[in-house]
Amino acid sequence: MTSNLYSDLPASVADEVIDVLAESSQVRIERIVSMGQSSPKGFWYDQEQAEWVVVLKGEAKVLFEGDEEPQHLRAGDHLNIPARRRHRVEWTSPREQTIWLAVFYSPL
Repeated sequence: MTSNLYSDLPASVADEVIDVLAESSQVRIERIVSMGQSSPKGFWYDQEQAEWVVVLKGEAKVLFEGDEEPQHLRAGDHLNIPARRRHRVEWTSPREQTIWLAVFYSPL
């Protein structure tokens, strides 16, 4: 059965929308749709799994703890976040949907 990452997008995005596309005990793949959302003030993701993320559409800024400036991601940009590397979403575009593809996996 085929699906399209750009189909069934929410009409409005008051809250970030996360769809799990596939998962096993070792990996989880999510499509995330954001529009103007960011991590709550003072909140840091601190995950046991590593995460590879790509922005398919839109823009976002991700800040790693200890860095002065966030990394600005645009369509096609991707990054690998090691397990336990504290990070937060500083900003997503309020003008258009930002579509992310996130792959969470157990580090070797």
